[in-house]
Formats: sequence, structure tokens, C-alpha cells
Amino acid sequence: MAITKIYIVYYSLHGHVETMAREVLRGANSVPDVEATLWQIPETLPEKILQKVQAAPRPDDVPEIQGEQLGEADGFMFGFPSRFGVMASQVMTFFDNTNDLWTKQALAGKPAGIFWSTGFHGGGQELTALTAVTKLAHHGMIFVPLGYTFGKGMYEMGEVKGGSPYGSGTYAADGSREPTELEIQQANYHGKYFAGIAKKLKKRSPV
Repeated sequence: MAITKIYIVYYSLHGHVETMAREVLRGANSVPDVEATLWQIPETLPEKILQKVQAAPRPDDVPEIQGEQLGEADGFMFGFPSRFGVMASQVMTFFDNTNDLWTKQALAGKPAGIFWSTGFHGGGQELTALTAVTKLAHHGMIFVPLGYTFGKGMYEMGEVKGGSPYGSGTYAADGSREPTELEIQQANYHGKYFAGIAKKLKKRSPV
């Protein structure tokens, strides 16, 4: 059977999205005939600013990706933190650099999912996700939302939990809060769920 290649492309300043991305990776790779890999979006902030905001070290085991490399994959999961209710500027810059792919509509018909982190409830848990869909739409990608497929975990009221029907998410608070076990479970499930959809779409004959 042909392998379905999924790129998990993320940007993480303080490590919260990276933690989620690695769990999404585990979930996706648990699906037979799926090969998921991690990629980092290039940093745009100068080192002086990164030191000032106490950015986490970037991992050595995850390569940086350039926009044109997206054409190599069958599907994508994009992860990012929220900034003022929308995706971080580093991620916007990355998408801005995919103009050649957009011109050719090279990504049209390929599935894409999203996951994220925000500081608190009103920090963009849904707005960040909703506005991110515009990037996928312009490329003609097929947005694959999480829906309520995570079951009772979607209705958890006894603890704070990020995420929404748009995808999995976490809260970072002032940066000190780490993804909880439930958020980790949701990210893992999200990766597995998305990989299953991507695999089915690859099996379909071209129109």
C-alpha cells in the first residue's frame, strides 16, 4: 500500500506548541501506512528579542521547513501560538512565502488540520483557528476539523482544557502552564484522526 506522507508543521516560542506537535506526531504515526514528520517554521525574531522573552531553545531534531517543501506531502497539520487572537506572525510570514504554490494551486485538494496554544479563554482558542482557515482556503486545501469526535473529552467541565471543534489546543497562561494530560490525549487523538482522513483521501482516484 502507498504511504501517506503527513507534514506536521509548527512554530513554538515557549515550547507549548512543540509539546502538542510531538503528540500529534505520535497519534498520526500510529495509523498504518502513514508516515508523519515534524517540521519547524523558521524564526523571524532577532536573538536579542528571543532572549528578552525567554524563548525556549529550538530543538535540534526537528528541521526547518521552507514553503516550497509543502508540495512533497499528502497532508498537513499546522500548529501555532496565538498573538492578539490570530496566528503568530512567524506563521503568517511562512504562508506569505508560499505564493508560488498558491499561483499553481499545488496544494489544492490536500487535507490540512490545525492545533494551537493561547494564553487564556479569550485569547483566541476559536478565533485563531477560524482565521487560520483563510490560509487553507486560498490554497484550496481541504480543512479537516476535529469536530466533537474526541467524545466526552470535548465536554470536560471539571478542568481547564484547550481546543475546540476546529482542532486541539492548549492554554499557556503566563507561559508557566504546560499542556495537561487531557490536552495531550486530545492532541494524540487529533493526529490519529487526521491521519485516518488523509489516508482515505489519498486512496481516492483523481477527479
